Amino acid sequence: MKNDIYGILIRPLITEKGTHQSQTRNAYSFEVAPQANKAQIRQAVEKIYKVRVVEVRTANRKGKPRRAGYKWGTTSHWKKAFVVLHEDDRIDLF
Repeated sequence: MKNDIYGILIRPLITEKGTHQSQTRNAYSFEVAPQANKAQIRQAVEKIYKVRVVEVRTANRKGKPRRAGYKWGTTSHWKKAFVVLHEDDRIDLF
């Protein structure tokens, strides 16, 4: 992971559930670096999107088994972060 804020947030997760939560609960989801903690995620979202973060929840996602021909492997493990913003703030990306 890079030591800057742009190395913490990998990409926003734009899904049907995420879109619904952004409209109803003002919550957004991101794929983040596995080593990032909640304080680093909060700081990165606040500085990149210029919003106020109220709450950060994280979840470690285990990779799924996949088959390529006759060999079995797994996809990479990754970390997901749910970020709840102040009621006056929005991220226009979603």
